[in-house]
Amino acid sequence: MKKRRLEIAVLSDVHLGSYACHAEELLTYLSSIDPKMLILNGDILDAGKMRNNYFPPSHLKVVKKIFSMASKGTVVHFITGNRDEPFRKIDNIYMGIIKVSNRLTLKLNGKNTLFFHGDIFDFSFRHSHWLLHFGEIGFDTLLNLAKLKTKLFKLFGKKNKPFSNPELNHGERDPKQIESFENNVAKMAISQHYDHVVCGHSHAPNKQHFQTKKGACLYLNSGDWVKHMTALEYSFKRWKLYRYENDKLASFYMDEELKSMDMNELIATITHRNASNNKKEKGGLTDN
Repeated sequence: MKKRRLEIAVLSDVHLGSYACHAEELLTYLSSIDPKMLILNGDILDAGKMRNNYFPPSHLKVVKKIFSMASKGTVVHFITGNRDEPFRKIDNIYMGIIKVSNRLTLKLNGKNTLFFHGDIFDFSFRHSHWLLHFGEIGFDTLLNLAKLKTKLFKLFGKKNKPFSNPELNHGERDPKQIESFENNVAKMAISQHYDHVVCGHSHAPNKQHFQTKKGACLYLNSGDWVKHMTALEYSFKRWKLYRYENDKLASFYMDEELKSMDMNELIATITHRNASNNKKEKGGLTDN
């Protein structure tokens, strides 16, 4: 069956390695699309849950599929989130054929677009967005504060709120917290002169225009693959919120090389052209 061609597909909050992850459905979705660029916008791996040695074959197949897409020419960006925090130590370098970074900016059809996970606003002090007036320095400061908060909460045996636990028996998150999160992200984007801002973290898929006295921006949240099974898609100069439950297409076949790929081949794919990719970006959409 013919795959849908996209300029960009954005996924976040997949939580591979946790019991809540809908890996089979995600694999079906990834097999149905042919994007020029795939942006993994944080919390793709759940490092904390993986310590329980839970990583079933379906989860490994998702990892294989992503690297298979990258080896075929899809430009893959892995933006770190709080759940895959260990990768934040290798910001702005290649992990094999996949670029790892803490944030990403693109110019899409003349629109300045920021991609980041969103957990920097978990620090939850009311006026956190003012730090972002200092650009990358402010962003890095908030990122370090969020990491410090996580460590302190672990030290004192407390949960990191508001978006700490993806396995909430599919319970609803606090609408007020989500609204506050969205407002802070939008204010930050407007203050930094971004036309579009794309994040995850809240597990609340959304596409919404925000307007303030200082300007306007389009807020986009890719949701999750824990409850909502959603993604963001960019094509024909427009953003669309994809919902797996509304996809009436027939089941897609598994790529033949994915069926037969073993762990050694996966490792070889990950490390392929690592040296050359660390020297230059792949072609495609403008990456600032």
